[in-house]
Amino acid sequence: MRVTVIQMNSRDDKAANLAAAEALVGAAVREDRPDLVVLPEVWPLMGGDAAAKRAAAEPLGEEGPAWRLLRDLARGHRILIHGGSLLERDPAVDRLYNTTVVFDREGRELARYRKIHLFDITAPDGREYRESATFGGGREVVTYTAEDVRVGCSICYDLRFGELYRALAALGAQLLAVPAAFTLATGKDHWEVLLRARAIETQCWVAAAAQWGPHPAGREERWCYGHSLIVDPWGSVVARVSDGPGFATARIDLARLAKVRRDLPVAEHRVLGG
Repeated sequence: MRVTVIQMNSRDDKAANLAAAEALVGAAVREDRPDLVVLPEVWPLMGGDAAAKRAAAEPLGEEGPAWRLLRDLARGHRILIHGGSLLERDPAVDRLYNTTVVFDREGRELARYRKIHLFDITAPDGREYRESATFGGGREVVTYTAEDVRVGCSICYDLRFGELYRALAALGAQLLAVPAAFTLATGKDHWEVLLRARAIETQCWVAAAAQWGPHPAGREERWCYGHSLIVDPWGSVVARVSDGPGFATARIDLARLAKVRRDLPVAEHRVLGG
């Protein structure tokens, strides 16, 4: 399976972001011929206040423009799309969620995942992030089968919680998808280290599609780190996107995964934590 990670610089213009995603996916399909494309976190909208996020959020289904675009890209290009994450509005509970939606080559929805761990911190640069002020947290650990590959779902801040990835591996995950919008302050020190650690400890492939660059946040401008990566089960980076919007592609080799797990059977040796 050929997997592509898409890197975007989404801002506070939903229509422009949808057009940018469509163009990047189209370019990746033409140049790299992927089977599975992974987009970054909240690619339809980055920045803006809570009111802007609520206005851009959509129920998942036909009436949502971002949902429809993902479906149409999957169907039109005959690819699988792991749709990063959307701003989901759940009318049943009047709540927003940060939600992944996945489509198969026919444009049929394969999976949904709501981000479990919400980013409520004061970053090293002193800026505060309070994701829980806008979004509800998910509760379900989600995997799905993308043809021959079992994929585990996560989003951004989830990356810091190894127990989620061990749970995904226990459910049979072979590829871990990590759409993200890591801040520049945290990403420069932790992003690659954590991705490689998750690959090593679970002996899974990792596909991490990131936001890069500036986006407005009230009266200030904030930056995302970027550096989208694909990591093999030994922890080696096999594909990387440099600064700016773009994409990178690698072949997910399940034989490589099987060899790593056979030669170093850490899952069989685990004593604590199940």
